[in-house]
Amino acid sequence: MKTHTSVTQASTTPEQALQILKEGNQRFVNNLKTNRNLLQQVNETRDGQWPFAVILSCIDSRTSAELIFDQGLGDVFSIRIAGNIVNTDIIGSIEFACKVAGSKLIVVLGHSKCGAIKGACDHVEIGNLTELLSKIQPAVYLETKTTLPENRNSDNHEFVENVSTLNVRRSVKTIVDRSYILEQMIEKGEIAIIGAKHNLDTGLVEFYDDSMICDKADVREQMSY
Repeated sequence: MKTHTSVTQASTTPEQALQILKEGNQRFVNNLKTNRNLLQQVNETRDGQWPFAVILSCIDSRTSAELIFDQGLGDVFSIRIAGNIVNTDIIGSIEFACKVAGSKLIVVLGHSKCGAIKGACDHVEIGNLTELLSKIQPAVYLETKTTLPENRNSDNHEFVENVSTLNVRRSVKTIVDRSYILEQMIEKGEIAIIGAKHNLDTGLVEFYDDSMICDKADVREQMSY
């Protein structure tokens, strides 16, 4: 597979970028990894990079975006932080990826059995981790399907996964809400943003198509609630 160039990046639409990731994940799930000459890609990207997407995912050692989407060097920007949470530095990094470097798609990628999500569900407080987990707490409180207090903890698999999904969806909206630059790019159709979740048992990534924000109408609809 050829290395992305400024020409291929510029001609890629947000919808095409999403399709590339979906096809790559299917290859990963089916163990059909694309044969790449990584040394050649090193040489071809030494003077510049043109990633078509930026992926915000967790630091979990099993969720490398390049691997689960079967992408090579120079294909995607990968931002990793526990719980795939959002802060000012991460939003700034995404703004760089899209506005400066030309990426066409933002993916907020959660995953099943996330340790950070479990920690937030249990209201863990440990050093600097306390502040990080506090950014997941709103998703914990938004989970209303689990009504019994004794079931609202990490021992309840369904509760954890519900919180994980809510955290992804909330992060998608937060990124757009806190970045005028990205909001304007979305309204112009230059980029799109979508939430997704990686299943550690199967390797499959489920994209939340209803979370996708790709034009002005989507911005108004998604940000109105």
